[in-house]
Amino acid sequence: MHAAQCDRTHLLAHGERELTDSEWVHYGRYLKERLDGKPTQYITGHQEFWGLDFLVNPSVLIPRPETELVVETALEIIREQSRDGRGWTIADVGTGSGCIAIALATELPQARVIALDQSPDALETAKFNAARLKVESRITFHHSDLLRLNSGEPLPPLLMVVSNPPYVSTKDAANVMPEVFQYEPPAAVFAGESGLEVYARLIPQAAAALTAGGAVVLELGYDVEGGVRKLLAGNQWEGVGWRKDLAGITRVVSARRAP
Repeated sequence: MHAAQCDRTHLLAHGERELTDSEWVHYGRYLKERLDGKPTQYITGHQEFWGLDFLVNPSVLIPRPETELVVETALEIIREQSRDGRGWTIADVGTGSGCIAIALATELPQARVIALDQSPDALETAKFNAARLKVESRITFHHSDLLRLNSGEPLPPLLMVVSNPPYVSTKDAANVMPEVFQYEPPAAVFAGESGLEVYARLIPQAAAALTAGGAVVLELGYDVEGGVRKLLAGNQWEGVGWRKDLAGITRVVSARRAP
């Protein structure tokens, strides 16, 4: 499909069509890259998320279906109070391709979304995706170290913090799929020796940035639930909830900022 620049329906309906010499060259190159382990999404430059087509490149993590559970959970919380997100200011920490921020902006036309990332290249990719998907007017982008802007400016009061943070322990690097280890940005994959390092910094920052009753929604790695439970056990948080993905792994946690 990518080499022939057609969709799946055209490909299946015209199986007799011969590839041109140029298409054969491109197809051969794509096969070689895939055989070398390069993810298909980086070869084609595209990945679907939340029914939207995102451009991706090696500066950003490839969006996973499991991360849609973050969007689902965030929308459920927000729509308890507002169908269109009116009055809500949401920060997406480590936005990468912008998939979470853009999905939320698409679903919540009256919400204010702030997309944060430490990588200038990732932010450029997210901005480009926001423009392609026509939500750039409702998302602001900032370089940051988690919830601390590099500019030193304060964030506005937040009603929600969402994030798919790095959560793979460096001790588990040998068990990571080669496509991930060799091609995806390490800063978006590896958190540190325990896998909890980013949660340990982000959760207190979220507690400080959220207004009372505001919510945090975080994606979890398969082995960090116990550590994150401890980080949310203080009197700053209430209504802690856990959601499993289709594989039965606890994938998302949400919690409210206590008054």
